[in-house]
Amino acid sequence: QVQLAESGGGSVQPGGSLRLSCATSGVTAGYWWYCMAWFRQAPGKGREWVASIRSDGVTASTADSVKGRFTISRENTKNTVYLQMNNLKPEDTAMYYCAASTTEGYCPLKYDYDYGGQGTQVTVSS
Repeated sequence: QVQLAESGGGSVQPGGSLRLSCATSGVTAGYWWYCMAWFRQAPGKGREWVASIRSDGVTASTADSVKGRFTISRENTKNTVYLQMNNLKPEDTAMYYCAASTTEGYCPLKYDYDYGGQGTQVTVSS
């Protein structure tokens, strides 16, 4: 059974940093997701795209709201994606989810992926 599991969330003060990880299990050794992405959802709001990265590990995009503060990266040999979050703000408070796509060329900005995790909570407050 394929599973994605996020970790690394927590509570930090404004200006702090966190590094989220999303590990894959249940896939064939040597298989790489085409696209891996991070989304977030704050209470009472819809799920928002944060960042995504393609299998080359270089082609990546981040939302304007986090650009310059968040960095997405991946480690294909471990089928793991990371989200380095710096200079966190209270408005970054949300549940963060990772997602993965198996389809070549498909890396959407909406939450329409083949697999997704259960989420990890990030809370930014003083």
